[in-house]
Amino acid sequence: MRGLLLDVGGVLFGPGSDLEGLSALVRAVRARGIVTGIVSNDPGGANAQWLRDLGDGVLVDDVILSGDVEMTKPDAEIYLLAASRLGVDPEDFVFVDDLEINVRAAVAVGMVGVHHVGSESTIEELSILFDLGEGGDTKPW
Repeated sequence: MRGLLLDVGGVLFGPGSDLEGLSALVRAVRARGIVTGIVSNDPGGANAQWLRDLGDGVLVDDVILSGDVEMTKPDAEIYLLAASRLGVDPEDFVFVDDLEINVRAAVAVGMVGVHHVGSESTIEELSILFDLGEGGDTKPW
């Protein structure tokens, strides 16, 4: 795997989310040279600047908001756009979302899908997929 894409609402932010743990995992993945991005159905506009500000290495490499690109999940085009902008084939991405329909759509374009039902299980699954190990310097949380 050479790329990681995450949803925002329900994964990074929201009830039961572990922003600290997931952020640590994203940092560990990025430290290994893996590109990262956020793909959100956020409508964009001025109120979404805080989301855009998570890009350029602040948390992830790129932020794709539906309102900015006029595409929405689960349309295939938004996943393909994210892969293209990050310069990695869709087959080399892991996509994480709390909505099963969005995960299935990402899988349909060739990505590995992770259905987020809780931060602990998502962190564990991503640690396995990206071979982060269980201890020492590779432990993301």
